[in-house]
Amino acid sequence: MVKKKNIKIKSYIRIIKQIEKVRSKNNKNWMDLYRLAFAVAPNESIKIIKKILKKDTEVTSLAKKLIK
Repeated sequence: MVKKKNIKIKSYIRIIKQIEKVRSKNNKNWMDLYRLAFAVAPNESIKIIKKILKKDTEVTSLAKKLIK
């Protein structure tokens, strides 16, 4: 029973590492997009980023409900 649990945990860890790798690449893409947006249209970029952050806050709030 303990062996199965350890195998399952290792599987979760492997998947989490894969997610981390993909997210790190996507974060680079986001930063590149920010640079481009601010270089081309800084005022409009600020407005859009504020909207994104507001929705991120909503997602975080919903996620917190899941872990309670």
